[in-house]
Amino acid sequence: MIIEEVVELSRLQFALTAMYHFIFVPLTLGLAFILAIMESVYVMTNNQIYKDMTKFWGKLFGINFALGVTTGLAMEFQFGTNWAYFSHYVGDIFGAPLAIEGLMAFFLESTLVGMFFFGWDRFSKRQHLAVTWLVAIGSNMSALWILIANGWMQNPVGSVFNYETMRMEMTSFAEVLFNPVAQVKFVHTVASGYVAGAMFVLAISSYFILKGRDLPFARRSFAIAASFGMASILSVMVLGDESGYEVGEVQRVKLAAIEAEWHTEPAPAAFTAVGFPNQETMETDYAIKIPYVMGIIATRSLDTQVTGIIDLIDEHEIRIRNGMIAYSLLEQLRAGNETEQIRADFEMTKGDLGYGLLLKRYTDNVVDATEEQIKAAAKDSIPKVAPIFWSFRVMVACGVIMLLVFAAAFWQSTRHKIEENRWVLRAALYSLPLPWIAIECGWFVAEYGRQPWTISEVLPTFMSASTLTPSDIWFSIISITVFYSILLVIEMFLMFKFARLGPSCLKTGRYHFENQDA
Repeated sequence: MIIEEVVELSRLQFALTAMYHFIFVPLTLGLAFILAIMESVYVMTNNQIYKDMTKFWGKLFGINFALGVTTGLAMEFQFGTNWAYFSHYVGDIFGAPLAIEGLMAFFLESTLVGMFFFGWDRFSKRQHLAVTWLVAIGSNMSALWILIANGWMQNPVGSVFNYETMRMEMTSFAEVLFNPVAQVKFVHTVASGYVAGAMFVLAISSYFILKGRDLPFARRSFAIAASFGMASILSVMVLGDESGYEVGEVQRVKLAAIEAEWHTEPAPAAFTAVGFPNQETMETDYAIKIPYVMGIIATRSLDTQVTGIIDLIDEHEIRIRNGMIAYSLLEQLRAGNETEQIRADFEMTKGDLGYGLLLKRYTDNVVDATEEQIKAAAKDSIPKVAPIFWSFRVMVACGVIMLLVFAAAFWQSTRHKIEENRWVLRAALYSLPLPWIAIECGWFVAEYGRQPWTISEVLPTFMSASTLTPSDIWFSIISITVFYSILLVIEMFLMFKFARLGPSCLKTGRYHFENQDA
């Protein structure tokens, strides 16, 4: 029971730090490219207002960037403190992208951000523009390596289990790098960051316009955010569809949980729009379904089935039994019985070793597990469906609302009638939290939907934790929550303060926004 509590508390701590950290990351990704666009217009037109726009939004970017880097530190330390066996088991693969990300985030990216802020009077216009674009590209490349590591956890390619070291070892860095799950996750995640940055600029610009303040600045910022946001939200939806297809290919359990697909239906499967998943009865109560949609999204065809959860449990039971054989062979190899036949048999069955390890939750003697334990382990191979089901729908609902808001804002800006319909401005202002709600829900679906694995089908979560006491973890949870909450309060205070002050806080002494035409 203590081990179970340690695992659950370690999961809670990592979830808190990850979700806190990801409050800051999307805005960094999105604002960086918006700054690059604004400064590009300044260099091309030599219009001072675009330089001041870059400086104003850059000030908010800098606040967010500093706090984002700070919150990311504790998250990576947890791999060693709370997930020691995970770090031992997969460090050979997982460590490489994390090391590259650390170098990029804390050296390259931070250096470029410093050059952005302190280089205005030291570089030529084109040199500073190059720095700004490098900041934007660098922030995305930093995110790439984290997402490569996470994508490998979802789809562990380019690696093999070594029974002599009891570790996963890399066989192909290229396969890890070009993992289709990682690549789709990367483009989908950074595009969602662009949406967050665009909505941030759009909402604050709408606030200025509603207040009748700094109108030329606000109109231009509004127009850039509306255009960039419209392209970004469409990209998120297209890439989200591609992400769903990849999930259907390599993470069938997650896909079935997202859709509460309990039974394998004739192709093409219907999409459950809403309903109440019932894990006990394995049915979705009061389900409203849309015919054919699920099959088309998940399989890109009309004749391929989407396997339901009940059938997946049956498949996993077979894999658990094969995993028991693999575990028995592993014990023989570890004992020195390395005959050619045993090696060959282990090579044939080791792909199911992770499923055999699910039995460790119930017995130390995996080989002699009872039927009840096997069936319980098979049932454990499915995550709780309701949280994933509803988180996904909240994410999609936020995306649809943002699409409508960006479409209305883009239409108004192309007609040069931004102030004509004030309801569009109010809608943009009130939509400010939506990107973060959608992003946090998306990450919850991605990570919770992988359970019970830290490494899909390789290493169960309950085996990955460090040997700690619950009191140790409670202390760190409380400490991190208090510290991160202070940082979040500081972020909100500074953001609101400088956003309300507006571009006049720049005090350039050379330019008055009120005296410029729209």
